[in-house]
Amino acid sequence: MRFSNIYREETIELLKKEKFDVLVIGGGITGAGISLDATTRGMKVALVEMQDFAAGTSSRSTKLVHGGLRYLKQFEIKMVAEVGKEREIVYENGPHVTTPERMLLPMHKGGTFGKFSTSIGLRVYDFLAGVKKSERRKMLSVSETLKMEPLVKKEGLKGGGHYVEYRTDDARLTIEVMKAAVDKGATPINYTKVEKLLYENGKVIGVQVNDILSGNQYEIYADKVINAAGPWVDSIREKDQSKKGKTLKLSKGVHVVIDQSKFPLKQAIYFDTPDGRMIFAIPRAGKAYVGTTDTFYNGDPAVPTVTSEDRAYLLKAIGYMFPEVKVSDEDIESSWAGVRPLILEEGKDPSEISRKDEIWESDSGLITIAGGKLTGYRKMAKTTVDLVAGKLSQQTNRSYPNSSTKKMPISGGDVGGSTNFSDYIQTHIQIGVDSGLTAKDSKELLAMYGSNAAVLFNIAKSEGDVETRTGLPQKLFVQLQYALDHEMAATPVDFFFRRTGTLLFDIDLVQTHKSAVIKYMAEYFGWTESTKTERTNQLEQEIHGAIKVS
Repeated sequence: MRFSNIYREETIELLKKEKFDVLVIGGGITGAGISLDATTRGMKVALVEMQDFAAGTSSRSTKLVHGGLRYLKQFEIKMVAEVGKEREIVYENGPHVTTPERMLLPMHKGGTFGKFSTSIGLRVYDFLAGVKKSERRKMLSVSETLKMEPLVKKEGLKGGGHYVEYRTDDARLTIEVMKAAVDKGATPINYTKVEKLLYENGKVIGVQVNDILSGNQYEIYADKVINAAGPWVDSIREKDQSKKGKTLKLSKGVHVVIDQSKFPLKQAIYFDTPDGRMIFAIPRAGKAYVGTTDTFYNGDPAVPTVTSEDRAYLLKAIGYMFPEVKVSDEDIESSWAGVRPLILEEGKDPSEISRKDEIWESDSGLITIAGGKLTGYRKMAKTTVDLVAGKLSQQTNRSYPNSSTKKMPISGGDVGGSTNFSDYIQTHIQIGVDSGLTAKDSKELLAMYGSNAAVLFNIAKSEGDVETRTGLPQKLFVQLQYALDHEMAATPVDFFFRRTGTLLFDIDLVQTHKSAVIKYMAEYFGWTESTKTERTNQLEQEIHGAIKVS
């Protein structure tokens, strides 16, 4: 079944009539990873997501596949070792959505990190994370640190540590993993909310769902149901009447985006603040984004808002570490807020609560996976599916192979590995040019979509002069058509936020072309005027949320 709006009705009919081995609730990175792992072991897998894929935490992170250096301070040695090694695996399997990012850790007198402790800490980090030789840490003098990033605070500067993290597009990573699962046989669907769980003899055997787009309800049956709903994990447990013992505590994280003409950051920085927290400042696509905050959150996880206090906190942090940079609230082009589903630890501040994952099984057989980090999604999926495989084997007398995702490229990742990706891009640019794209657009599409760029090139070739017909630049149109036909984008927000990231990093482009995109999508889906108005309002609300304060 193709991952496409064209086949949405066929997908729904399949979900209605088939009985699945596994049903996953939640279409974030954890659910996508579980679907890929399970289907590659021969399980028949379905997945439902009440919003768009990656619409929750998995599109609202700091956009780093990182090893968790700060967890060394909390002596979470096992976590650092595990996610550090997983970081390299994520990169190898999807170099088009993950990029090495040299990170500078400046050290100041009276700061969190001293020169000796930083040197030892980074060395331990390299060892635990299995960092390859070319990416191991390097200690810098004051002059070397300032040469790396002249904007860093000079007062009290003692030097710096230089090490490698990995920048990612978290939403696209999630979608590429989901597409890989579909290629292996999984059946996911978005905008499908679980209304209740179904039982037989006290055991969960499926769910009743509501198709948000049509309002229709139907039932899906499976031998095992996995709750991977992220911030909504406890609400599913409440439906199962199994919310007891450990529970979730939500923490809100906020990031702001500033144009590099105002904040000319040239080097990614990881720095400590006066209140003892750690914050990232990262250059990306002509912008600098800074975050994150970390505060307990009790509101609706679907609509976390950026408050004036959140923005003021991050602006103050910028002023503290980059005193020569004069930015104000008016300089923030866009922002985003997300919530982290942490496992409650009484008496601890948000930054102190562990990011470890845990798996629980209720009396009904509902399996819940909670906590964890973006970086560790594959390992979390493996552990969950190992458990499910054992349960299914007991029920059906079938045996299942071990996980094979460690060296399995995700969708778009068939580029010959990370070391060959640059060559892959260079040798395929001309194909895009021959399809009618500029060399620049061709290169950018290859860098973003990897081996899937061939499909976008075919769209460009077959559609011809789209600008005259649609009012959209060719590259943007090609991305839109691909998102509709191959990535199940159902709303303008899906496209601008999670399929392209332009709502966060190029909001001017969104403002310029939003009407043309909405018009094209309305024709594609055959929206009524009321639906078109609703989708327009949703996009305007997202734009307002990105550039205004609550």
